[in-house]
Amino acid sequence: MSSNSSQQDDLHSTLLDSISDSLREGQPEKVGELLNDMHPAEIAHLLESLPGSQREQVWPHVPDDSDGEILLHLNDEARAAIISKMEPEDLVAATEMLDTDDLADILPEMPQDVIQEILLSLETLERVRLKSVLSYDEDSAGGLMDLDTIIVRADITLDVVLRYLRRKGSMPKGTDNLFVVDRENHYLGILPLSRILTSDPQLFVAELMITNIEGILADKHAREVANLFEHRDLITAPVVDEENHLLGRITIDDVVDVIRDEADHSLMSMAGLNEEEDMFAPVFTSARRRSIWLGLNLLTAFLASWVIGLFGATIEKMVALAILMPIVASMGGIAGSQTLTLVIRGMALGQIGKSNSHRLLIKEMWVGVWNGLIWAIVIAGVAGLWFQNIQLGLIIAAAIVINLVVAAISGATIPLILKRYGADPALSGSVVLTTVTDIVGFLAFLGLATIYLI
Repeated sequence: MSSNSSQQDDLHSTLLDSISDSLREGQPEKVGELLNDMHPAEIAHLLESLPGSQREQVWPHVPDDSDGEILLHLNDEARAAIISKMEPEDLVAATEMLDTDDLADILPEMPQDVIQEILLSLETLERVRLKSVLSYDEDSAGGLMDLDTIIVRADITLDVVLRYLRRKGSMPKGTDNLFVVDRENHYLGILPLSRILTSDPQLFVAELMITNIEGILADKHAREVANLFEHRDLITAPVVDEENHLLGRITIDDVVDVIRDEADHSLMSMAGLNEEEDMFAPVFTSARRRSIWLGLNLLTAFLASWVIGLFGATIEKMVALAILMPIVASMGGIAGSQTLTLVIRGMALGQIGKSNSHRLLIKEMWVGVWNGLIWAIVIAGVAGLWFQNIQLGLIIAAAIVINLVVAAISGATIPLILKRYGADPALSGSVVLTTVTDIVGFLAFLGLATIYLI
């Protein structure tokens, strides 16, 4: 971890302690002083770090002009909890300073009467723009886009553009390009601000605009949008419809949020958790959610135990088998998880498709073979010396090779199969993989032992 990141963590921890102490000592006015100079995103992060009761005590002391942005940065559950306790007039006031795309993110979570009041408070044009954003899925380019853009036509000079910008007085946050359109609002290209400032004012926009930056279709998934920004080093990008009409723009700050959410989703899903889950959610709520995942794992554990039970007589005759069994299953599980993680990441980045999945499968299978052989030799030697039984060492070596090869093949194919049938590989892949490696490991080891030792 970098020193800067460490300092940020220390500062957050210090603020958290100071707020908790102020609340415990009955001095809530100190909380307001601590929050006044903080960015809304930092306040949201701080609120998520507080238990629910303290969060309710702190909320009245957040800066009034930032409460809308703070709500925007909170995770879904924490935001819903705070919204449920706010008065309707406070909710309407909190949304007044939000941009249209930000308002679209939190509006569906508001009470119905508040939504109607917010819509009525908007000007006609803003209401139309808001409804157009809400018509797109939140995980699409249309759901991410900002409608506040500056557009120019190709048949005007830079001098006209400069006079227009001066008359306008300000530009939308994060503007690095102007978007060029024709009379029917068809997207033609971009005009970087740098070219406006450094080129002859008498030149036409058409002579300076960049035309090889394609518009992003509004229905493109947010994950694909993030990949485009990464590969093309974009700061902003135009969003268009099927007929190439300019609809809005996506900025890098929205893409950073997508990347973070995708990373959180991948990490939390492997434990059966939701990335939007509140860390301080009520005990019963958290227990209920996790019990579903534990129940699913229990079913797979019973399946593995049933396989072991088939070889009960074999295990009774040779206790060493029970001692060594977990090694075979564990090695397969770890090897499979490595491949599974690699493949899920590749799928998320769009690096795996029909054209190369077969090659990846072959490559991972050979990785499993070589790792299986290497560690089979080590484990065979240890087991043979431990139990003074060379044949036992050879059997566990064979089981290790079999399980690591199967684990590699399973880790490469399970995510692809799950995705084909509409399941989330990050959520269910690890459960399926563990079941496969446990069953194959036990079957291989105990089956070979039954044939050759008993």
